[in-house]
Amino acid sequence: MSLFKARDWWSTMLGEKEEFDQGCLCVADVDNSGRDKIIVGSYMGYLRIFNPHPVKPGDGGQPEDLLLEVQLREAILQVEVGKFVSGTEGLHLAVLHCRKLCVYAVSETLGNVEHGNQYQIKLMYEHNLQRTACNMTYGPFGGVKGRDLICIQSMDGMLMLFEQESYAFGRFLPGFLLPGPLTYSSRTDSFITVSSCRQVESYKYQVLAFATDADERQEIDRAKLGSGKRLVVDWVLNLGEQALDICVASFNQTVSSVFVLGERNFFCLKDNGQIRFMKKLDYSPSCFVPYCSVKEGTINTLIGNHSKMLNVYQDVTLKWAAQLPHIPVSVKVANLQDLKGVIVTLSDTGHLQCSYLGTDPSLFQAPRVESRELNQEEFDAEMKELQKIIKEATKTQDIVPKSEKTRDVIVTAEVSPDLDVESQAIDSEVKAEAVPSVTVKITIQSRVTAKKPNLEVCVQAPLAVTCEQFVFDDLEPDSSETVVVSVFLKRNFSPSELEGNCVLSYSTPTELFPEGILKAAQCTFSLPLRLICFPAQPSKAANHKITIDTNKPPISFLTIFPDFVDPSEDDQANVLGFQFLSGSKATLLASKTSQRYRIQSDQLEDLWLITKELRLRLEERFKKQNCKDFACTFSGSIPLQEYFELIDRHFELRLNEEKLQELLSQRAAQFRAIERRLLTRFKDKTPAPLQHLDTLLEGTFREVIALADAAVENQANIFQAFTKLKSATHLVIMLISLWQKLSTDQVAILEATFLPLAEDTKEMGWEETVDAAISYLLRTCLSKSSKEQALSLSSQLCMPKDTSRLKKNITLFCDRLAKGGRLSLCTDSATQQAAVMPGGCVTIPESDLEERTVILCSTAMLPHHGQITKQKFKPGLSGESAEEAEEP
Repeated sequence: MSLFKARDWWSTMLGEKEEFDQGCLCVADVDNSGRDKIIVGSYMGYLRIFNPHPVKPGDGGQPEDLLLEVQLREAILQVEVGKFVSGTEGLHLAVLHCRKLCVYAVSETLGNVEHGNQYQIKLMYEHNLQRTACNMTYGPFGGVKGRDLICIQSMDGMLMLFEQESYAFGRFLPGFLLPGPLTYSSRTDSFITVSSCRQVESYKYQVLAFATDADERQEIDRAKLGSGKRLVVDWVLNLGEQALDICVASFNQTVSSVFVLGERNFFCLKDNGQIRFMKKLDYSPSCFVPYCSVKEGTINTLIGNHSKMLNVYQDVTLKWAAQLPHIPVSVKVANLQDLKGVIVTLSDTGHLQCSYLGTDPSLFQAPRVESRELNQEEFDAEMKELQKIIKEATKTQDIVPKSEKTRDVIVTAEVSPDLDVESQAIDSEVKAEAVPSVTVKITIQSRVTAKKPNLEVCVQAPLAVTCEQFVFDDLEPDSSETVVVSVFLKRNFSPSELEGNCVLSYSTPTELFPEGILKAAQCTFSLPLRLICFPAQPSKAANHKITIDTNKPPISFLTIFPDFVDPSEDDQANVLGFQFLSGSKATLLASKTSQRYRIQSDQLEDLWLITKELRLRLEERFKKQNCKDFACTFSGSIPLQEYFELIDRHFELRLNEEKLQELLSQRAAQFRAIERRLLTRFKDKTPAPLQHLDTLLEGTFREVIALADAAVENQANIFQAFTKLKSATHLVIMLISLWQKLSTDQVAILEATFLPLAEDTKEMGWEETVDAAISYLLRTCLSKSSKEQALSLSSQLCMPKDTSRLKKNITLFCDRLAKGGRLSLCTDSATQQAAVMPGGCVTIPESDLEERTVILCSTAMLPHHGQITKQKFKPGLSGESAEEAEEP
């Protein structure tokens, strides 16, 4: 902030809720009276002319200061004053609209009463534009004397030149994308603009005049006409940033300069495009204007910025800085009431101010700090208290307080214990005879005023809800709202999780923020297993089997699965069958003599939800009996080979997606090329035979549609494969945690490693993300030597060529855990190596050179990697003894 403020000489506010921009301000002798006037146009179509004459500095605008106010029919983009009417050298006002250019004469009529003279405008001529205008510039194009010509730049890159009352010609700028600032240099007779390529480009007027007409710019027509020249740029300078404004200043007849205001830099160029000087700005500029300097050979420049500052530069040297009351979008220098150098600024909301630079310092003084005697004992006690508070606050990282008593809004969800009598499933793709649904009752209790509450109910696909979003009226204090939704299986495969989430977003008003501070409350709910499966006859044979050991005698299924068994049938006490709605089956068996449970199914992913449900119900059963030492363990073989098959299936579909996308891109390019050929044939004055282009177009169109349908189908298959992969991954994580007896923190690390993504995307896939996470663990907490810790990981994730590296890393990961490795986020090498038991293993090569220099240690203790990936990993007991469970 500057020490000095711009001295207010005169100011006023223009209209209400009007918008202004860079070209809306002009200062000139518009009525040819010899005195400058301020002309302002707005996007609302209002044209105003001011002649400020305050009684004393700082006075606001008086009614007599407004000479003219008229509302035109269209928005005003830019106003300029020049010699625009033939037959006279008087100044006239040019007003640019979106589709029209109007030139007016401003005249003064002597008044007969004390109210003073009257001003009026008269339309001299107008041009209706065929293209939407962006900005304009004017000058003596071609070196004409005594008159000014106008050049308008359209939004599509056409320069339209008008010789006063008549239209001259139009030319398209080459390589045009977006319009930029435009100006004219009379010294070089050229137009200077900044293209969307962030380059300053100069075009000679003579080159524009003799170039091919804009209506004849088609390549084919050019070849036939044989006349006209190609529009060639005179010189180009690369700025490297977008320009806000451009201006040509010539205060000396021998030298002229081109000033360009960029987003972060200020440039001064010579006539030939060479940089005269450049100033790097440490703020975001908004407007500028150069003016004559008192020092010979230099130019002064006013630059306004978005910090409400007005900086005065002499070439590159900052001479003065003043505070403005608004952010200027346009700045001019005027001579008003015999006062030279008045600074005129305009904001985007219509604050028009005339100011001058002076030494009016800010009167703000910082208050003195209250001094007190130092008491070291009190300081030590206060420091200990603060450190205690900080320590307590950093123990938990929860943003939302855990105690519901302190929450402003509480969201609870209650799942019905029974399925709906009449199913509420809508548009379900499940092929079963009946698709069940379950009701979830969601209650919102508000203790404060909650504005704009918005509730969203989320379940994991392929599950769906009957209504996902609810919008409520504002909740009053101590009020509540209740909604009811139904959840059902929509697609024909099982989900990986039977959980849902309710998120309520709302805002609470405060004194500082009356509109409200955005907050959120959420809750989760669990869905019953009966939602996706129903009781069925158990099967004795199955492709996949796992055995869970416990330290308590087995419990009858009549007790822990009352919703799946019939109490009258005693044969279901030890064996239970599950039929999934997708068609697959699973069987649960309890041993009569040992403390084991076996889960078996033909699909690996179907074991997950049954195993999870069994474990949860057993823990809940023994918890009700106040049994605190209940534990589950797993001593069988981790089904890595079957898990790798699911990984390969998912990765194969991802490769198919890339191939389909590439083919679709090729066919689309071919389709566009054929369309261009046909369009050229149709536009030709002498039509040539189509040569079966129409047949080729139709065939290509069918291929594009077929490839698009195949891509959509493959995307659905990818989602189904990813859901199955997540279910199998959850199962593998549970088995590893039971096998190694991992703590809660270690299980969290395992889940973050194998389940880093909620969704599989093109930018980041599951395979490369998991491979990077496992590689990090193998080089940190599971590293065998300091050499492995020194290996650097790749900083970029990209889709691998195959899954061999990932499968090798997963196998090595299990091997390190089997040999005593422990999961930890600690990066201390001594701690890591102490956690790894002695034993050899093959390092993971990062390159071909490392692959050749790998040293096998204790090869007798571990088979080759090729053998590991082909067999199940057996951490402890043999496969037969580990999976043995007595049949009922």
